[in-house]
Amino acid sequence: MNEPARQSFALPTLTAMVVGSMVGAGIFSLPQTFGRVTGGLGALVAWAIAGGGMLMLAFVFQTLARRKPELDSGVYAYAKAGFGNYPGFLSALGYWTVCCLGNVSYWVLIKSTLGALFPIFGDGNTVAAVAVSSVGVWTVHFMILRGVKQAAGLNTIVTVAKIIPILVFLVFVGFGFKADVFAANFLGGPGLEGEGLFTQVRGTMLVTVFVFVGIEGASVYSRFARRREDVGLATLLGFLGVLCLLVMVTMLSYGVLLRPDLAALRNPSMAGVLQAVVGRWGAVFVSIGLIVSVLGAYLAWSLLAAEVLFSAARMESMPAFLSAENRNRVPFAALWLTNILIQLFLVMTLFAEQAFLLALKLTSSMILLPYLLVAAYALKLAWSGESYELKPRGRRVDLVRAGLATLYAAGLVYAGGLKFLLLSLVIYAPGTALFAIAQKERGHAVFTPAELLLFGAVAAGAVLGLYGLVTGRITI
Repeated sequence: MNEPARQSFALPTLTAMVVGSMVGAGIFSLPQTFGRVTGGLGALVAWAIAGGGMLMLAFVFQTLARRKPELDSGVYAYAKAGFGNYPGFLSALGYWTVCCLGNVSYWVLIKSTLGALFPIFGDGNTVAAVAVSSVGVWTVHFMILRGVKQAAGLNTIVTVAKIIPILVFLVFVGFGFKADVFAANFLGGPGLEGEGLFTQVRGTMLVTVFVFVGIEGASVYSRFARRREDVGLATLLGFLGVLCLLVMVTMLSYGVLLRPDLAALRNPSMAGVLQAVVGRWGAVFVSIGLIVSVLGAYLAWSLLAAEVLFSAARMESMPAFLSAENRNRVPFAALWLTNILIQLFLVMTLFAEQAFLLALKLTSSMILLPYLLVAAYALKLAWSGESYELKPRGRRVDLVRAGLATLYAAGLVYAGGLKFLLLSLVIYAPGTALFAIAQKERGHAVFTPAELLLFGAVAAGAVLGLYGLVTGRITI
């Protein structure tokens, strides 16, 4: 039997991976999620901070792709190269969990959208919703098993298809924009009189992280890149395009409905905004666009999740069985474990009052450690001069960019709040069992002394998180 040819992705495919990963459920819920916590001014400040911080992070991924071309699956590999085995493992575990939680949020939002027509689906967390979502999970699972390249090609087509309804939304809402409504919303209006600008902006931070998750899509799939320099360029092109869409969707919505009305919309709230401009068909159109968009993002995230586990196993920080591939060169063991976890999370949504919002915020919280470690690694390289010996040009600029990206990621941990930090540690601590298995099966000590201290801190935080859940101090 002939071995399949090595798959490679050109710049358009890598860019589509970035856009496909970023444009999912989040953009369709922006009017309501921003309307709940801030007005137009707070939204502008939030996007300036988030856009600037994420732009620095995009530059970091571009720099690392150029300076460390031997490191594949960037999010995980950069953390390990910079800070050791266990921090690298935590980055891989966190990113993998983000992929799984993000996919759960997509299914919840799809069923919530259909719930407007079929009450049996409710807000996406009923038994019927979970059952239908489960069928979807395993249908995509077996499609991906047929080949990564075929799935990535489909992702490119879906990415183009799902941008179209967003552009149509922008055109119609642009024509329906009312300056007086926007002015009334600018400072927040009724209900936010006692909330300062800082509080309003802080309330948007986890939301902005959620919609930007996926910026690393090309980096994670760097081993398939036809040219290494395409990884950084795809990251920047994808980020800038998506940023423009996110800002326009948010700001134009403030010119259609008053902020309290935006806050009261059912998700996907873009549907309610367009309905206010063109009538019922607008809500139906956006709902169809959401389903296409979310299914495309789900496909991209399934690919990314399996790739992270596979690469971590190849670099000996995950159990060896996760590095197994089938005859189509798909990491099937990693894909199976991914979808088993997604299935478990879907069942858990039956017990969450606001399943989509919980998945959104927990996804955003889990991604902060991987992003922080990537930015800190770039900062470490620029500070020490490693990889700049032969090509010193741009070191100062890289130092500034990496420093700003690190500050932004650290600031997000604060903005997210203690609740979601502790919930993240509840996942990180037991997940460390995979790291222990990997180290034992290769004959290594599980932890170095420094790593043992780090694990102690993670475990202590997990205990506090569990205590909070049991006592009701932390609710989901």
